[in-house]
Amino acid sequence: MGAIVASMELENTADRSVADRGPLQESAIRSTTVDGVVDASAVRLMLPENVVTVLGLKTHGRVVVTYADERKETRAVAGPVTVRIGNRFMTTDCVVGPPCSEPLIGQIVLAGLDLVPDCANHTLTPRPESPDMPLIKLR
Repeated sequence: MGAIVASMELENTADRSVADRGPLQESAIRSTTVDGVVDASAVRLMLPENVVTVLGLKTHGRVVVTYADERKETRAVAGPVTVRIGNRFMTTDCVVGPPCSEPLIGQIVLAGLDLVPDCANHTLTPRPESPDMPLIKLR
């Protein structure tokens, strides 16, 4: 059974904020598009160090991560980064993974964008209750 892979447009949220105020040209906003593996057992977004560098994200903390083989490691957290999958977007932080590692799309992004993995078709799809935009429960 193959993994679900989704194309993500990533943008440096701080650059966008400066550009919206005027001092930075739109063309100077650091952004990139990468394919990420949907990993419903991962909580956070994980981006490889080289992608974090391209985006110019600032590190601002550390977390302990547990890998599938139960190894634990301390990794940096960076952001903020705007993540767009299809017509849905959100702003979040990311765990900084090893250089050239596979980006992982975790539960926070799936919940924030209100997308569910469709294992049969290897895609991410909006929930039927929210076909046009995320439906976020606040209670």
